[in-house]
Amino acid sequence: MNLQVTTEQRLAPLLGKPPGHLLVHEIYRSIQGESTFAGLPCVFVRLTACLARCSWCDTPHAFKEGALVPCASVLEQVHAFGCPLVELTGGEPLLQPEAFSLMATLADRGLTVLVETSGLVSVEDVDPRIHVIMDLKCPDSGECENNLWSNLALLKPSDQIKFVIASRRDFDWTAEAIRQHSLDRRFTVLLSAVFDRVKPLDLVEWLLESRLQVRMQLQLHKYIWPVDARGV
Repeated sequence: MNLQVTTEQRLAPLLGKPPGHLLVHEIYRSIQGESTFAGLPCVFVRLTACLARCSWCDTPHAFKEGALVPCASVLEQVHAFGCPLVELTGGEPLLQPEAFSLMATLADRGLTVLVETSGLVSVEDVDPRIHVIMDLKCPDSGECENNLWSNLALLKPSDQIKFVIASRRDFDWTAEAIRQHSLDRRFTVLLSAVFDRVKPLDLVEWLLESRLQVRMQLQLHKYIWPVDARGV
């Protein structure tokens, strides 16, 4: 997929956004479904707009849907839940400059802050206190050629890299990327099966066969609620 051809269209929801505001798709409290924080209560701030159009995307409604919310109001809404764990997600949260200061302010206030990012946008300006959970896009996503590999040099050992596996081809590509960049020695690496394309048992068998020491994960929310449920 050629990112350059469609960048303007993909960023269109953010055009004309006033400073000091975020284009927010939804804010809600649920159970963290992925990463090493899985199972913990978490407040999610889902922001609108994304550069990627992954073939397996489960939140395409976040490409365009959203409302302008003052950053101060977002902070108030997050704090109203009284939850010590918060994640910025999307869409792609790092497309909005205000997201960086929001995360830093939340960390200033003593919260544990996660950001889930596509891997197509630089993480250079993310506050070092923030836990980055970054995708590396596999071939079947349609976005593999747009991976921003320079991000690997910017991540901290406490950050996490996620591969979403839609086929055996994706797994083989992932195994090669892990070995080539020594990812399993540098970060926590997460492998997820696309819910309706790869059986968890198959991914387990591929992982054991590869002898990689990385973490398989299931998207807990898709086993608890309907797969198309929002706000969970």
